Amino acid sequence: MPESDPRHLTFKLVYYGPAQSGKTTNLLRLHDQLAPEMKGEVMTMETKDDRTLFFDLLPLGFRAPSGLLIKFRLFTVPGQVAHDGTRKAVLSRADGVVFVADADRAQETNNGESFQSLADNCARVGIDFNQLPLVVQFNKCDLPTATPESEVRGRWASAPWPLVFSIALSGQGVDSTLATLLRSVYRRFAEEYGLASQHGLDEAAFVAGAMGQAA
Repeated sequence: MPESDPRHLTFKLVYYGPAQSGKTTNLLRLHDQLAPEMKGEVMTMETKDDRTLFFDLLPLGFRAPSGLLIKFRLFTVPGQVAHDGTRKAVLSRADGVVFVADADRAQETNNGESFQSLADNCARVGIDFNQLPLVVQFNKCDLPTATPESEVRGRWASAPWPLVFSIALSGQGVDSTLATLLRSVYRRFAEEYGLASQHGLDEAAFVAGAMGQAA
């Protein structure tokens, strides 16, 4: 549930996935690409065992026509199973999730286990997985060992979540992943927080404001 008071509304967005799938790279590329009204620095905690032991945090924000400050806090979780307690802590109170899968065919088992971990941890921290705005990103699509897009789409055809294919190192698909999640977040919370009726924000303006683009 977004943090809310009469002056601001804060959405927590979490990038979740197996180790080394490209979660941190997504945030670094977003920081390079986005130009919202307010953009903070990427904060990273690294170790020799796992690049992101605790989390990366990229704060973004803009003002709605009503003057309400809309803020976004983007986090990544550590991919290694040993840090599952940290993953739950970071996931807690998330308003939207990007699941970053590794497109390398050799990582299919890790992807599946990590996705199940996401579903399990949502239940543990009180998030309704069926109502959670969620986007699945298949990253590293440039690898010669990457599972073909057509095969991935076939496997996920019955799933309700949008799929995005990316090469986060070059930035390809990174902004469209976030934009897709933002649209889902808007649809989930717009009525509850009067984003259109009280604050003059339609879906296009909400996404554009977050990403520093013209609506």
